[in-house]
Amino acid sequence: MLFRLGSLLLGATLALNAQANPAKPGGDTTTDKTGANAYSMPAANLSFQKRLDFSVGNSFFRNPWVTAPATTDARDGLGPLFNTNACQSCHVKDGRGHPPQFAGDNAVSMLVRLSIPSDGSPEQQAWLRVHGVINEPTYGGQLQDMAIPGAHPEGRVQIDYQTHIVSMKDGTEVELRQPQLTVAEPGYGTLHPDTLFSSRIAPPMIGLGLLEAIDETDLLVREDPQDSNGDGISGRANRVWDIAAEQTVIGRFGWKAGQPNLRQQDAGAFAGDMGLSSSLFPADDCAPAQGCDRYPDGGQIEVSDDIMDSVTFYSQHLAVPARRNLDHPDVAAGEQLFLALGCSGCHTPSYTTGEHDSAALSHQKIYPYTDLLLHDMGEGLADNRPEFQANGQEWRTPPLWGLGYAGEVAGSDAYYLHDGRARSLLEAILWHGGEAEAAKQSVIAMSSEERAQLIAFLESL
Repeated sequence: MLFRLGSLLLGATLALNAQANPAKPGGDTTTDKTGANAYSMPAANLSFQKRLDFSVGNSFFRNPWVTAPATTDARDGLGPLFNTNACQSCHVKDGRGHPPQFAGDNAVSMLVRLSIPSDGSPEQQAWLRVHGVINEPTYGGQLQDMAIPGAHPEGRVQIDYQTHIVSMKDGTEVELRQPQLTVAEPGYGTLHPDTLFSSRIAPPMIGLGLLEAIDETDLLVREDPQDSNGDGISGRANRVWDIAAEQTVIGRFGWKAGQPNLRQQDAGAFAGDMGLSSSLFPADDCAPAQGCDRYPDGGQIEVSDDIMDSVTFYSQHLAVPARRNLDHPDVAAGEQLFLALGCSGCHTPSYTTGEHDSAALSHQKIYPYTDLLLHDMGEGLADNRPEFQANGQEWRTPPLWGLGYAGEVAGSDAYYLHDGRARSLLEAILWHGGEAEAAKQSVIAMSSEERAQLIAFLESL
């Protein structure tokens, strides 16, 4: 084999292997559902009553919101500027989103975040502590490409690609595509000349409550910002503002771990994606210059606390599907390679959850393959846009569980990485840089058989 395991590395691999090959990645919450609805099932250990609560949350997640005033006053107040009218439109079948597929295609399940660099003033530093970014002054923190009748969308997202070829040691060539973002037809004038852009597809919804239930100490023990152990990996937690607690805590959710918990994550999505206010975000993302107060709304609080409770419960209890093909020899070999490459240095295989408000999520042995920490992924993946303590090259390690179901859930090709540039798992690996550069180079040096084994392992998750 071109890629050989040293005896010391093999010993470490075997020691880890006992905890890295589970059949039920979500513990007792794991679902056996396969196919297109594999991501849409409730936690398997929910009681009948709690399943009813899950169904209520599901209805608010799936069904569209409408403009105000409307007879459906529990779901009105959409906009006036927004990206979509339903959570499910971005998280299709509770799965991942995708970039625009052709010229003129609406972005829908891909968002574009906006901000400008801080001037370093005490006022802006105080703002950053609570908000994490300095919004673009006219367009706010997120480009909203749809609007209610009478209002103007903020612009149209256009994605073009530059491609280049990566040649493997065995002669295999893989085309990678680098997205080039253009905001066409800006509706409210020229954007700030120093605007920072970050394109982000919707991530899958599975297992989020289990990630929320991991004890903070189990995450912080893996921090190594100075790489004191010399393994080339220097993960660190993002520190973000918890609105309800009014204090800085560690971030867990979002591509840069910019949200501390699911309730705040969901409320932020209601505000930014649909222009809906809540008790956590009483104002939407509409900037003062856009005059959104001219349009009718659904009241000061459009997403009631009861609705937020329901949607949060739903977000917490979407089950992770069971792993498949665990006994296939290629999967076993691929797992050995995954560990030997050092991938588990960021994609931590397992945890035992702590105490959570939901008994179903508490004290579960889970296998998410993430540390929820920030890592430098190199210039190739950089958006150059800071968010709280995350810099422009850092991203939160995405969980890998359920990865093998991505295409089935999408009903077509699946797209990977924060902006959906990768059309395959191999492409996603080849975009890794920074702290993962050495692992990527080892993949490039592999034989085609070894690469196929590595992908077989990832697709078994």
